[in-house]
Amino acid sequence: MEPQPRDTAALDLSPFCKALSSKKLTFRLTPPQTEADILDASCHTWCRRTHHAIGPDGEVVSVEDCRRGRSCFEPF
Repeated sequence: MEPQPRDTAALDLSPFCKALSSKKLTFRLTPPQTEADILDASCHTWCRRTHHAIGPDGEVVSVEDCRRGRSCFEPF
């Protein structure tokens, strides 16, 4: 029996990359659903994989960019 293809979009718990981080996310118990769940007054984000504001693909880390379709995206 062949494995069934997984509909990853239906199973993702958040539209954002799992490696996206911010101070506000430190206190969340559930995956973020909106930009407001991630951004505080500073609007500073970083990547948990690189520990910098630049992701593993060499691009800037942001709530607009750290989503499905980016080469380093990891779903929740």
